[in-house]
Amino acid sequence: MKKHHHKKKPGFFKKWSTKLHLWFGLSIGLLIFIISITGALYVFKDEVENYTRKEYIYHNEKNIDQKQILPIRQIEKLVNEQTKEKYPIHWVNIPIDSKMSYQFYWYEHQPDQWNYFDEFPIYKLAYVNPYTGKVLQTYDEKNGFFAIVKSIHWSFLLKQDWGTYVVGIPVIIFLIMLLTGIVLWWPKNKSARKQRFRFQWKDTTQWKRKNYDLHNILGFYSSIFALILTITGLFYAFFVVQASIYYIFSGGETAYPDFSKITTKAPIEMRNEGTLDKISDKVKELYPHAYGFSMDLGHPHLDDHEHPNFEVYVKHLSYSYHKSSSLIFDENSGELLHRHDPEDKNFGEKTVAANYDIHVGAILGLPTKIIAFIVSVIIASMPVTGFLIWYGRRKKNNNFHKNLK
Repeated sequence: MKKHHHKKKPGFFKKWSTKLHLWFGLSIGLLIFIISITGALYVFKDEVENYTRKEYIYHNEKNIDQKQILPIRQIEKLVNEQTKEKYPIHWVNIPIDSKMSYQFYWYEHQPDQWNYFDEFPIYKLAYVNPYTGKVLQTYDEKNGFFAIVKSIHWSFLLKQDWGTYVVGIPVIIFLIMLLTGIVLWWPKNKSARKQRFRFQWKDTTQWKRKNYDLHNILGFYSSIFALILTITGLFYAFFVVQASIYYIFSGGETAYPDFSKITTKAPIEMRNEGTLDKISDKVKELYPHAYGFSMDLGHPHLDDHEHPNFEVYVKHLSYSYHKSSSLIFDENSGELLHRHDPEDKNFGEKTVAANYDIHVGAILGLPTKIIAFIVSVIIASMPVTGFLIWYGRRKKNNNFHKNLK
């Protein structure tokens, strides 16, 4: 009796895995295809832009050892004069390599709009020669190929607040499909196992068999990577996923460090036009081997920057964001108030910081990007090959019933 019950249980589990896999596949297949294809297209964004923009990424100014970089506020003024944008410049990316151009960004967010194009009135970038203040080239990032691809992937071009759920819910369903897919793949015996680990196609193998193998074999080998991409994607859609990842990897910490409330220690009279240059020089001194850093420009005399004081984000690697430092400088004196480096972070913070790079495959550079691209393409193929399996079986069953009649 016990033996019979033991045999029955996997059958019941597999039966429901089949139903869930089919129902979910038919209901969200197209959405998963769109999410996966846009993810694959986005993977090599940096490589494509580094190639297409190479003549502007480097300013090519001669004899820079004998020249001085202009004050940041002066460069900002010159950029405004040349571009004549109605919105203020939001932040600047400053490279450590003196041969590279400064990057000035315009970025405005209107959260009361319902779609991507209205939510962001402007998102532009100017490459600027810091020795002359000359704008080498501007790019409308908002309407650029990769920004639109990212928005489709992120929220189907819908408002970020709830558009991420429109993407996130199908991704949760896809997670269930991944797990049920592994259950369905699991071979019953040794002969079935051989067929599901590798392609054994002959000249006589029919396309239906090939399609079935593409779904099963590619699905199996990509499943662990697909699981990683899925969880790191859900990180952006649901706060509970972020909190859980931080809690697990930090060893039970519940509060993420927040240094934005550090208050100024210097009198307002110390504010001047050279504050940002003092900050910039200090960052370059502290991190001579970093890739670059970004500063929210804000205007202290108007007191309109986003946070109290100036927050500086230091990017240590050219290809990845996970190794970074956060610094806070006094908004009046430009003195360093706080410094948070990679070695200061607990494992939970490091994991959260690495999430983006894991998701886009940038964590170890080009090799992991190639893996992310291949896996994204395979995931995109799953709804197609899965639909063809279902359609083929449905057609076969319909023909069988017709012959019975």
